[in-house]
Amino acid sequence: MERPRILIRKRPQAAAPFSMQSMQPTQPMQPMQSMHPMQPTQPMQPMHPMQPTQPMQSMQPTQPVQSTQPMQPTRPMQPMKPMQSVTPQVHPSHEEDYNVKDTNPQLGEQWPSGGAFGGRGWVSGGERFTSTYDLVEQMFYLYVRVVKARDLPSSGITGSCDPYVEVKLGNYKGRTKHFDKKLNPEWNQVFAFSKERIQSSILEVFVKDKEMVGRDDYLGRVVFDLNEVPSRVPPDSPLAPQWYRLEDRRGEGKVRGDIMLAVWMGTQADEAFSDAWHSDAATVYGEGVFNIRSKVYMSPKLWYLRVNVIEAQDVIPGDRNRLPELFVKAQVGSQVLRTKICPTRTTTPLWNEDLVFVAAEPFEEHLMITVEDRVHPSKDEVLGKINLPLSIFEKRLDHRPVHSRWFNLEKFGFGVLEANRRKELKFSSRIHLRVCLEGGYHVLDESTMYISDQRPTARQLWKQPVGILEVGILGAQGLLPMKMRDGHGSTDAYCVARYGQKWVRTRTILDTFSPKWNEQYTWEVYDPCTVITLGVFDNCHLGGGEKANGGSAPVRDSQIGKVRIRLSTLEAHRIYTHSHPLLVLHPHGVKKMGELQLAVRFTTLSLANMIYIYGHPLLPKMHYLHPFTVNQIDNLRYQAMNIVALRLGRAEPPLRKEVVEYMLDVDSHMWSMRRSKANFFRIMSLFSGLLIMGRWFSDVCNWRNPVTSVLVHILFLILIWYPELILPTLCLYMFLIGLWNYRFRPRHPPHMDTKLSWAEAVHPDELDEEFDTFPTSKPGDMVRMRYDRLRSVAGRIQTVVGDIATQGERFQSLLSWRDPRATSLFVVFSFCSAVVLYATPFRVVALVAGLYCLRHPRFRSKLPSVPSNFFKRLPARTDSLL
Repeated sequence: MERPRILIRKRPQAAAPFSMQSMQPTQPMQPMQSMHPMQPTQPMQPMHPMQPTQPMQSMQPTQPVQSTQPMQPTRPMQPMKPMQSVTPQVHPSHEEDYNVKDTNPQLGEQWPSGGAFGGRGWVSGGERFTSTYDLVEQMFYLYVRVVKARDLPSSGITGSCDPYVEVKLGNYKGRTKHFDKKLNPEWNQVFAFSKERIQSSILEVFVKDKEMVGRDDYLGRVVFDLNEVPSRVPPDSPLAPQWYRLEDRRGEGKVRGDIMLAVWMGTQADEAFSDAWHSDAATVYGEGVFNIRSKVYMSPKLWYLRVNVIEAQDVIPGDRNRLPELFVKAQVGSQVLRTKICPTRTTTPLWNEDLVFVAAEPFEEHLMITVEDRVHPSKDEVLGKINLPLSIFEKRLDHRPVHSRWFNLEKFGFGVLEANRRKELKFSSRIHLRVCLEGGYHVLDESTMYISDQRPTARQLWKQPVGILEVGILGAQGLLPMKMRDGHGSTDAYCVARYGQKWVRTRTILDTFSPKWNEQYTWEVYDPCTVITLGVFDNCHLGGGEKANGGSAPVRDSQIGKVRIRLSTLEAHRIYTHSHPLLVLHPHGVKKMGELQLAVRFTTLSLANMIYIYGHPLLPKMHYLHPFTVNQIDNLRYQAMNIVALRLGRAEPPLRKEVVEYMLDVDSHMWSMRRSKANFFRIMSLFSGLLIMGRWFSDVCNWRNPVTSVLVHILFLILIWYPELILPTLCLYMFLIGLWNYRFRPRHPPHMDTKLSWAEAVHPDELDEEFDTFPTSKPGDMVRMRYDRLRSVAGRIQTVVGDIATQGERFQSLLSWRDPRATSLFVVFSFCSAVVLYATPFRVVALVAGLYCLRHPRFRSKLPSVPSNFFKRLPARTDSLL
């Protein structure tokens, strides 16, 4: 047996965080150590997040995977016991576990022409499978449609019958609902039995009479031999149901009554698949039956509502002896905005301010406008109000002006008698508004970095789709137990995918760490530079009325992981079959929760249209003609996320709020030390290329490698002698680099990078801070320590930003006469340079300057050059800082 290898990495050298001098990742400081940002700090305690001491782990899941063998049936219709949430426990794993891996699934294009079941094929060899399910593996099911019954016998005791149907296949039993006192019931229910779990060669359909006391009465049955069951594959029409005569329990003869049934064998491509009762979910009951089915959801159509508050007239304050300080408050649903207080204290105030809200079709909320008086810094008095339905407002598609309207304000708090109301409305205050629904914008409900849709609200402005995105959600591997059930860890996983306005949710696979969904979905693509997001969750709503920790708070579906795929990184018409790691950041570190297996294909419809898209703006033109501020976009996005979560939560079954918020990255705006480090080193990695080029040029100038220096001299002389070759040579060089890099092009879609996210080397206290509530719930000493640490880091960032600003201000001061002598020298130098450059051919000037820069080290001085000395002596605006 081969001994496990131990991977050892070098410890990164300690360096000050956010330092421009070092490109190495820094070590976090001691948690309780306070530092002044401008004072030298104590040596920081290093930690070793990248130095594993455990032997290499197996690629298999660390938790025992529950068996899903066909010969192990579940217990039918047994109520589920309450579930207890657990924290997933994982062992340390190595970085290769975080990579995207190739898989080789049996997709639709490789489906066999027929399977073996009792010597007969499930599908005859001459039939061809539909291409709509060519990105998933084939799954076989026995379907039983129970339509209705007629002429059933009545009970001798009650004189009637309460019939229901029980479908039995081996140890699996499914039953329809029962009807009270009905001899000709209609059920129209479908039952689906997975081929992998079938352990019987006959199918029995029983019709029974439900008794209130004692055992249910047996009315009759129908028996089917599975070897004789026909096959059906869409797009074939559904199999027509037939009437079957009921027979005795022992098969000794026919009895009274008939039942209409349809029995066939098919795949998950069947139309009856999504609404069928599944034998795999026999233990789910009540509301949980609806929560485990696969569904497609559509996001509500979102509009920006722009309310331009212009002015008001005859606003009389409650105290007639003072002039009011007036402002307007507007409310749409839970969104509340207000104007500034009118600068002049008058009864005819003027504001002319825009207030922007998010509204969703159908427009259920109203626009409520109130005019209020700031009586006291802590007290506002309502002077008038008006309630307007959103459906009365105009929808505009561009920036054309909208007509304004005057609206009469109802005086707040006047009598409810109709006579008093008529008296008040004879003379009332009024307000001047310009209100419209903006159809030319795209309402952002997700981060712009992971945007999946860029179309404007108005459908008239949509362009034709440029491609088709097809995603086969095959399954997951190595999931971790998310809750405790019957004394063992359990996971009931489902997957959610979101792209554009279309959300899809797979069915829930019960009690397994390796679920197989094999569901395929399709989206129209209007812009390739968009991202599809897929998330895996643990279903905690299976009909048991579960409560969190035994309390009154309802449980939330747990997050297992998320995958993002940018469509522009995919080659057209290629099928990507990969296993993507599911990574989640917990308060105690990053964890791999399993792997999600996908098959993705992006099909482009027109190459010319695709090229056209790349040359046009990312968002609709209204975002550029009349842009929103950054704060407006953040606030509007937050409101849009709340509306989407609310509307999808009202669907049946609901797509729950915690799922929608996780898919839309609701907390992406929250500050964390880890994200700040990650973004800083992303910036530093960009500068690293320039630093490498600078070091290479310095080596050339210092003749570290004489051969390279001679070749650079030759190339420089050629370009000087033939200056018209400079730009063509540069373009050819980039062309050759692009061709060379084609060999090393990425073969996998991008995935979550724990190193780039700074998740592997993060300090535990920084993680605890990231998962803290807002506002904080930590004690004062902890908050003080974190505040001091934040000041320390912010001080170093401030120093780096100040250094960059200083260089720019020195460049500006060349001609500002802030330093009269320096500016005089530069002006004289500029005049002399103009004369020399005018009289000397440019080729000669470039030749002399280039040879001077490339001169041998023996002709160089150890001291800084004259231009460098001159530039560093220029003044900056730092003298004016307090």
